[in-house]
Formats: sequence, structure tokens, C-alpha cells
Amino acid sequence: MIKVIKEWFHRYFSDPQAVLLAILLIVSFTVLMTMSQILAPVLASIVIAYLLDGLIKNLKHWHFPNFLAMFLVYSGFITILLFFMVVLLPLLSYQLTQLIKELPTMVVEGHKLLKDLPEKYEFISADQVNGIIESIRERVNQLGKQVLSYSLSSIPTLIALVIYAILVPLLVFFFLKDKDKIIDWLVAFLPNEHTVAAQVWTEMNSQMGNYVRGKVYEIFLVGIAAYLLFAYLDMNYASLLAVLVGLSVIIPYIGAVVVTFPVMIVAYVQWGVDPYFFWAVGAYLVLQALDGNVLVPLLFSEAVNLHPVAIMVSILVFGNLWGVWGVFFAIPLATLVKALLAAWPRAAIEE
Repeated sequence: MIKVIKEWFHRYFSDPQAVLLAILLIVSFTVLMTMSQILAPVLASIVIAYLLDGLIKNLKHWHFPNFLAMFLVYSGFITILLFFMVVLLPLLSYQLTQLIKELPTMVVEGHKLLKDLPEKYEFISADQVNGIIESIRERVNQLGKQVLSYSLSSIPTLIALVIYAILVPLLVFFFLKDKDKIIDWLVAFLPNEHTVAAQVWTEMNSQMGNYVRGKVYEIFLVGIAAYLLFAYLDMNYASLLAVLVGLSVIIPYIGAVVVTFPVMIVAYVQWGVDPYFFWAVGAYLVLQALDGNVLVPLLFSEAVNLHPVAIMVSILVFGNLWGVWGVFFAIPLATLVKALLAAWPRAAIEE
């Protein structure tokens, strides 16, 4: 047993490059696990600066001066941030409050729909329907208590949001302005020979950049398309549902299915079994089909070569570790693991 462990350790950790990679991974993982909440503004700023840097590079490719490219991109970011804080966030808060107030009405409508099921379908009993209704009522009551407790503790959250709104734009500005200096400062701590680490970084910088930027574009495009669709149909809570539809693309395979239920429930409560209900649900399903079969292939020209099982496992693992950020970066992180395994230095096993 000791001989097997010794041979395994010699094969994977005899090369100094492998030791360097292991140290970088351990340090990074430890920092993220122990200080993720404290460093949340910094991490969010790094992600935003990383996304904006791609736009700056595109403008420089079209012969824009560096200062002008940075000014245009950063000004656009500030404009979007102000729109979100001043317009979109209050609107979403208002619609969410109205939706919570309407939950009892939705429960009544669902009660009427479920009561008719035993008459239409013999395999569904009245006791089963009553059990479902009682379960729904308990969930609604729990949700109401959670919303009340959240509203009572919303002042610290509001203060944190104001701090983030001031701190994150400043950090993004300095990350964009002094990107090269910061990278050179970090690289200075590495040994002179870090070829494998540079190779992994180069590969991941391309793949992760393409994926993350494409996913952000997909969120905005799908969300805007959903809002135009729901607004055209004069559907209740159009903005709130559009945001949910846009965010659903973060979770492959699962997000679209989960968001389908609130869309159908709101449409049913508003119109009942009416042609407008079928128009709304049908148009939403068409939008999801266009996203999966047209938009995704256009945005992600370089497909991520990962098995669906690997994608699901990465979503569960990284989502459990880092929440929403873990889900968002699950596929790039899984690709990083794959790239590390492929590039990890190995020594030949002595016969």
C-alpha cells in the first residue's frame, strides 16, 4: 500500500511545476472558502472588470485609442448600473410585493383547478387533491413568514447594497486601469519557471472568457426578449418574469424547466384556460427553443467539450460551495479541472 502511494506521489508531484500548480490551487481554494464573504465586492469587481476588458479589447481592435475605449465601456457600465439601481430594482421590488399579495388568490384558483381533477381522472382521489392543497397552503404561509422576517432585516442589506454600489464601480475602474500592473505584481511572486501554469491560464483565459461573456450576453438577450413578449401580451409581472427567464439560462437544462412553472401559473391566474394563456405559454416555449437551438450556438461557437453528467455534477458541487457564483461558473470551473488534469506534469512510472 505504501509503495502504491509512493509511486503515485512520485508520478504526479515529482515535477516542480506540478508542486507549483498544487500550491496555487490550495491557496486559491482556501482563500475562496474562508474569505469569500469578506472579499465578495472584490470578486464581483474582478468578474465585471474581466467582462468589460473583453469589450475594451474589441474596441481597440477597431482602432479605438485605449483611453477612449475604456471611457466608453466604463461609462456604459455605470449607465447600466444606475438604470438597475434607480429603475429596475424598485420595479422588481414592487412587482414581487404585488405577487406575494396575490398568492392567496393564486392558491384559490389552484384549489378550483385541483377540485375538478377527481371528476375528470379516476386515478386521482379527492384525498390526494386535499393533501396537495394543504401542502400548498403550508408553503405559502412559510413564504409569507420568510418575507416578513426578510423585510425586518432589510436595513443591513440595504446598507450593504449601498456600500457595494459605491465600492464595486471604484474597484472595477482600478482593475481596468491598472490591469497590467496588478498582473505583473502577482506574477512576480511565481518562480521563474512556471510554463505549465502559464499554459493552463492561457487556455482557460480563452475558454472562460468566451463562456462567461457569452452567458452574460445570453442573459440580457433572453431577458429582454422575454420582457418584450410578456409586455406585448400585457401579462402581469412582466419585468419580474423576464428577469427570472433571463437568469434561468445560468443553469443548463434545469433553469428553463423551473421557470416554466411561474410563467404558467401567472398566465393561468390572469386568463384561466383562455387562448391568451396558450399564446403566452406557447410563445415562451418558442423563446426557449430559439435560445437553445439558435442563440446558444451563435454565442458559443466553441462548444464546451463536457459530458452532460459532468456539467450536472459541477453545478451541484460548485453551487453548493459558492452559491449563485458557483452555479454561474460551474462549467468554466469544470473546464478548468479538465485542463488541469490534461496539463498536469507526470513522471514516467519506473518498471
